[in-house]
Amino acid sequence: MYILRRLISAISVVIVTVVTSFALFFVAPTDPAGVICGPKCTPERLADITRSLNLDQPAIEQIGLYFKGILVGRTYTAGGVERHCAAPCLGYSYALGVPVTELLGRAVPVTMSIVLGGATIYLLFGVLIGTTAARLRGTIVDRFTVGTSLILGAVPYFIVALMIALYATFLPKTQYVSFFTSPVQWASGLLAAWLCLGLTNSAGYTRYSRASLIEAMGQDYTRTARSKGISERRVIYRHGLRAAMTPVVTIFGVDVAYQLVNTIFTERIFQLPGLGLRIINAFYQYDLPVLMGGVIVGATVLVVMNLLVDILYTVLDPRVRLG
Repeated sequence: MYILRRLISAISVVIVTVVTSFALFFVAPTDPAGVICGPKCTPERLADITRSLNLDQPAIEQIGLYFKGILVGRTYTAGGVERHCAAPCLGYSYALGVPVTELLGRAVPVTMSIVLGGATIYLLFGVLIGTTAARLRGTIVDRFTVGTSLILGAVPYFIVALMIALYATFLPKTQYVSFFTSPVQWASGLLAAWLCLGLTNSAGYTRYSRASLIEAMGQDYTRTARSKGISERRVIYRHGLRAAMTPVVTIFGVDVAYQLVNTIFTERIFQLPGLGLRIINAFYQYDLPVLMGGVIVGATVLVVMNLLVDILYTVLDPRVRLG
């Protein structure tokens, strides 16, 4: 029942986001068709865009048709030619003349590859280094770790990305090759981007995991485990770290969701055709259907990641129960 309630809540958030975004983009005082068509638009082209987007219909009917496209697909008429858009249909890009789902479908695997590879690096290294610092609390190793993480965390991300792009010439050439085409080329082509995300975010995860583990090691259940004669290593990794990972996983879920829709610096610097770069290009081209599709993808990613994090709580921390 808890999962069902959270699922209904997540769907309602996405629906509200779609309605609000649609109203902002297509029911604005400024003529959306004129924005899409540009300053040199002919009256015929303007009328064609208006009809194809149903901008000559009431706002409620426009939103209803948009939801219909998402659920069952719809047919567009552009330039006198009918185009069927299969569900989930997010419209057609007027700048490129292809379905929005096709454009985003090509961009999302690139962004997911960048983010998940970088997330693996900063989660593993951040938790490992933070756990080591917590075990050696107060020593020179702990102070060095905390100091280094603070310095690294203070450097803007785009500075680190630029430094790696300019000076890490020993790394393989950055490019995107599908994992299913060649796993080796896929990993080597994204290594520089992964290192950027890994280095900059591992500093924060080092501090999070260190502070969380220190707090967990002072709780009653860890003291009880020690009093039973359990080894210190087992107390740390079996009892303390498991509970300490709960707030870290919360931050990790939000970070991954945020980065999936906000990797513009990484994609721009390394020229990777991901979701962020696609949305920025759509912004400069006034391609409103693509922008709208990007908003829907971002909202869906955020609510799904939050749902997964809530469910994972019970796996990581036995004190938490769904209800």
